[in-house]
Amino acid sequence: MLVIFFAVMISVGIRTRKKARSVAGFVLGSRQVGPWITAFAFGTSYFSAVIFVGYAGQFGWNFGMASTWAGLGNAFIGSLLAWNILGRRTRIMTQHLDAKTMPDFFGKRFDSIPMKVTASVIVFIFLIPYTASLYNGLSSLFGLVFDIPYWVVIALMAVLTGFYVVFGGYMATAINDFIQGIIMLFGICAVIGSVLMANGGLVPAMQKLSAIPTEGWDGGAFTSFLGPDPLALLFVVLLTSLGTWGLPQMVNKFYAIRSEEDIHKGTIISTFFALVVAGGCYFLGGFGRLYADKIAYQSDGVTPLFDTIVPSMLATLPALVIAIVIVLVLSASMSTLSSLVLTSSSTFTLDVIVPVSKNTVNEVKQVSIMRLFILFFILVSAVIAVVKDAHPEITFIAQMMGVSWGALAGSFLAPFLYGLYWKGITRASCYACFVWGCALMIIQMIISLGGIDVSGWGPVLGYIFASSVRSGVIAMVGSLIIVPLVSSFTKKQEAKSVDDMFACYDVRVSVKQTEALSD
Repeated sequence: MLVIFFAVMISVGIRTRKKARSVAGFVLGSRQVGPWITAFAFGTSYFSAVIFVGYAGQFGWNFGMASTWAGLGNAFIGSLLAWNILGRRTRIMTQHLDAKTMPDFFGKRFDSIPMKVTASVIVFIFLIPYTASLYNGLSSLFGLVFDIPYWVVIALMAVLTGFYVVFGGYMATAINDFIQGIIMLFGICAVIGSVLMANGGLVPAMQKLSAIPTEGWDGGAFTSFLGPDPLALLFVVLLTSLGTWGLPQMVNKFYAIRSEEDIHKGTIISTFFALVVAGGCYFLGGFGRLYADKIAYQSDGVTPLFDTIVPSMLATLPALVIAIVIVLVLSASMSTLSSLVLTSSSTFTLDVIVPVSKNTVNEVKQVSIMRLFILFFILVSAVIAVVKDAHPEITFIAQMMGVSWGALAGSFLAPFLYGLYWKGITRASCYACFVWGCALMIIQMIISLGGIDVSGWGPVLGYIFASSVRSGVIAMVGSLIIVPLVSSFTKKQEAKSVDDMFACYDVRVSVKQTEALSD
């Protein structure tokens, strides 16, 4: 199965190489990508092995069956609302401005090259640790079948992903995402069915889960409607759902879709994909406590190693199902990895290298530079993953991964959203969001790394900074307030310039009136 999987990925990269010769073709597929491929590219970039192995295990352990709300939030907030609110306007304005990346959009929408470079630096800093996190969980899953070193698994995934992305650019990534998405759809259904059968079926599994006690509950906490901690669950739903609106690698998919009709189709397809994959992952993770005697624990003997929960659930399944899981997790990881490295390389090349060189680099050289940066980002992420596995005492990497999502979404969500809809947004409000999102999550990282006790900071601050999930949500929600607040008293852009940008939404069409009756 793996040999067939690898052969398909490589062949797609080779077949799409002719479409990756220009910058627009390499980065956006010449904006001619259909609804199915775009929707699957959006979904597979959204859901990686981090979701399947890490988040599903962690949140399923903490909230039980209520963790399924995170999957529903991913489908209806992270996919359905994102496509409806951002999809059309993003596609139209980015083409009107000829913006190819999110930092490029900021630079042209707010007529500021420094803003473009600043946004690019933020992407560069926070996407690398996020990229390295995609290898998490592969070790324990491959350990179920293969007796090979973890670094071999990482190297294999990195080389294969690098090959097809370097050759085919966006189209190779998107087509492979479609294939990998199909594997994920069927794979997650097969895994859920197998796990339920191993526990006697849905009803017996729920009965076993309902009998598990926890603090403040004699039983039933992990099968209740909102779980044992509804407020914490709400923060998880918001972070994993609303956060996609500000992530460059997610929003970039709207730049490339072919037409307005395709956006409507893509909305339905993407929502269905998220319902099955995200809903299925968190639903599966909800049964994690049934395997409490099989998972590994931290030194305290109480806190589980969350990345071992899902692999422990799968260890007793038939060999065919485990094989499907291996390909599923590889698909999820490689699809997100390819999207992230393509975003990082194109952003750094087009938004930093080209402006610094004063636009003297031609298109052929720009594509070559992007290919080199793709290899660089993949190599760096693979090295970080190997070092982290060899030295688990190095917690800096893990903490950086935890704050990446919150920092990116907290910095970009509000400026991008308001920039599409509101003429009154100012440059100063965007810079304020950049500072707010990055500063808040760096503070969170310092607290986590230093093991600082925040319980004495008061009920509000102590609660927020106790978890990167909570501080990440505050970063996003706070940015939605900061933009209109700062824009209300800072200098506006020139009215004519902004009107010209928004004219793309008001194109007038004349039609002939074939019949007319007088009053």
